[in-house]
Amino acid sequence: MTDAAIDPNASASADDVAILDVRQLKKHFAIRNPWGWRTGSLKALDDVSFTVRRGEILGIVGESGCGKSTLGKTLMGIHQPTDGSIVFEGNDIAGLSPSASRDLRRHLQYSYQDPGASLDPRWKIRRALHEPLVVHTDFGYDERERRVRDILQAVGLPAGHLDLYPHEISGGQQRRVGLARILTLHPSLIVLDEPTSGLDVSVQATILKLFLDLQKQFNLTYLFISHDLSVVRMICDRIAVMYLGKVVEFGDTETVFESPRHPYTQSLLAAIPDIGGRRITDTFLLEGEPPNPGDLPSGCRFRTRCLMAQPRCAESEPELRTDWPDQQAACFFAE
Repeated sequence: MTDAAIDPNASASADDVAILDVRQLKKHFAIRNPWGWRTGSLKALDDVSFTVRRGEILGIVGESGCGKSTLGKTLMGIHQPTDGSIVFEGNDIAGLSPSASRDLRRHLQYSYQDPGASLDPRWKIRRALHEPLVVHTDFGYDERERRVRDILQAVGLPAGHLDLYPHEISGGQQRRVGLARILTLHPSLIVLDEPTSGLDVSVQATILKLFLDLQKQFNLTYLFISHDLSVVRMICDRIAVMYLGKVVEFGDTETVFESPRHPYTQSLLAAIPDIGGRRITDTFLLEGEPPNPGDLPSGCRFRTRCLMAQPRCAESEPELRTDWPDQQAACFFAE
């Protein structure tokens, strides 16, 4: 882990430090009535800013519906941002058309939660791995085949799998094929969206080790989206905690886990299962359901579930405070 002070709202000083710089990113979805008239907006991402350092693993955590996957898909251009900038390797790719950003985005790849769904069931693995190279390069068949075989070996699969269909291999093997497909383009940053979900514990451990091995071998940077805090603590250098489209805490992983500042982060960590039962801490567990994202409360959006809430919390929305080394939290009363 790095020792530099954390400031997700400040640009890195050099391109070799920051590979991705996200500034005030917003993604709002229209809410329409049965007649198609717009009646409001769902703020899936609302003024999100952070920097990813080259070579690190940045974790994005939070409850379901907090905006984690929307963030990853907006970075990839699957969703067009409503506002803000996404500077990847020195180029602002926010809002670019697919054709204009194709060459830039080949170095920014996305790994889906369900790897099987991202593979065409009618294609054998060989064709699925050749396809990115057909689209993004002018390689001939022999050169594509050499790269595909090298990458398949790197993710720990035999060449014989090239002649199989996706349904003929296991979920863990599909995950490896999905990674191989991404790595054929030699990306520099990969967005991993719930990369261990649906896998047995033993397979999870194997896949996580594979991520770390591939990171060293291919000089990769990861944006690691997950709800599994135990895995995040084990693999990530820094983490961003999201709640209803906002980053509410940001910092070095061990610092956040040892001394969480935001009450939402404290609640998430208090809910981590421990040996012998649920861990009991001095912090509190989450109560109730998150507010309707299409009708957010005034001020702090966590106040309706927060035991520390005071009148000030309803009057204005807290910004990320930089009162602690290697850590920030968006709470008026964090200590």
